Amino acid sequence: MPIPLFNSIASWLLKKRFHQIELFIKYPEEVQAEVLSQLIEYAEDTEIGRRYDFISVKNYQTFRERVPIVSYEEVQPIIERTRKGEQNLFWPTSINWFAKSSGTTNAKSKFIPVSSEALEDCHYKSGKDLLCLYLNNNENSQLFTGKSLRLGGSKEIYEDNGSFFGDLSAILIDNMPLWAEFSSTPSNKVSLMSEWEDKLKAIIKETTQENVTSLAGVPSWMLVLLNNVIEETGKNHLFEVWENLEVYFHGGVSFSPYMDQYKNLFPRKSFKYYEIYNASEGFFAIQDTNYEKDLLLMLDYGIFYEFIPMEVYGTIQQYAIPLWEVKLNKNYAIVITTNSGLWRYRIGDTIRFTSLKPYRIKVTGRTKHHINVFGEELIIENAEEALKSVCIKTGAKIKDYTAAPIFMSGKEKGTHEWIIEFRKPPEQLDYFTEFLDNALKSLNSDYEAKRYNNITLKMPVVHIARENLFNDWLKSKDKLGGQHKIPRLSNKRDYIEELLQMNN
Repeated sequence: MPIPLFNSIASWLLKKRFHQIELFIKYPEEVQAEVLSQLIEYAEDTEIGRRYDFISVKNYQTFRERVPIVSYEEVQPIIERTRKGEQNLFWPTSINWFAKSSGTTNAKSKFIPVSSEALEDCHYKSGKDLLCLYLNNNENSQLFTGKSLRLGGSKEIYEDNGSFFGDLSAILIDNMPLWAEFSSTPSNKVSLMSEWEDKLKAIIKETTQENVTSLAGVPSWMLVLLNNVIEETGKNHLFEVWENLEVYFHGGVSFSPYMDQYKNLFPRKSFKYYEIYNASEGFFAIQDTNYEKDLLLMLDYGIFYEFIPMEVYGTIQQYAIPLWEVKLNKNYAIVITTNSGLWRYRIGDTIRFTSLKPYRIKVTGRTKHHINVFGEELIIENAEEALKSVCIKTGAKIKDYTAAPIFMSGKEKGTHEWIIEFRKPPEQLDYFTEFLDNALKSLNSDYEAKRYNNITLKMPVVHIARENLFNDWLKSKDKLGGQHKIPRLSNKRDYIEELLQMNN
């Protein structure tokens, strides 16, 4: 089939889905109620379904009263039984795939069940929807005249007791439909390579020979790849390598600290950036306009959403509310019930709603990745915004960072300690630190209150990391490439102590 004809047919097929998206935008509560009803009915005869008598659950209120909110640790035993071959425990169809997730960089691995329904009705459906929304906003797109450069996980698929596990991206590539494989680069063989450094070289060798029209991957690792492409080819920017590039689909970590570096690599105002929000547990939201960075919550992927207000999260008063009870600009922890058999499961992410018609969100951080030792309630969204503004003021460029508290000792006040690896360091670190402190005060009233007259918190301490410190730290934990992320904020000093030791 000629490429222009394939581009036209593919674009037409994807745009047809837009009418279904409009339906859940118009009737969000009805769609979510139907999703829950279908999930409960489908799982009536599973062990979980019998435990909570799903056959008698006829509405959300009964479901909420009967089924407890759970963490991974609480469902791990039943997941382990499934990994060892038992079925029909929490989902009626066979679960043979498990997405191995460390929940960023914790040593303990999680194995998230991935059903065939989730692959088709959530993960692959979301990939098509991402393209659908992009094409709907860009009618002259030539996306399918070339290929998408996808940067997935660096782990192979491992077999264990008849079940398979690996990075979610590796699972998706291994089960990828033909239409997606046809339009992607590098090859599956290269995409699933386990050694990051070797994989990087192989990707560059393959993809620089292709007509790449889009990119997809985590910003931090994609930036490593793209800088290596520039170095290998000797070009000034990426359009000299792939002249038809038109969009970068990104997710996994905040894009704010990387934006200026990407603009240098893609010096065209017409180049687009589209954000997605997905995890091992499912695909949740997609940027649905060209320039607004809010994400449309996708409501018909077999996922039922609930939200815990962060002011009660982890307390004895903790409760969850459905989509139709949320309010604007409040911080919530997400609870999901899915077509892979996760029932009222806390995924560990926090979001806030920026719109209720339609439901649009912004990801604000992780429930475990914040600093609240002194009542300052510093979340990742605050940190990212502050660093972005400080970089504009100082001309610095950041590659990676992490922060943790220095605890009070005797009469000594507490503070926050930062390690930042710069692509371009500030001329004066003292000014950078002062600007960072002031930016955090302007963004977070709790932080500002604790910093007032050094009442609880002193001026933060900032260390400049040596080159490749975070890369070496991840390598020491066998977590290079793909979906692995640096823990940005922590209430504990475990990460920062290891990094400080390596930095010295």
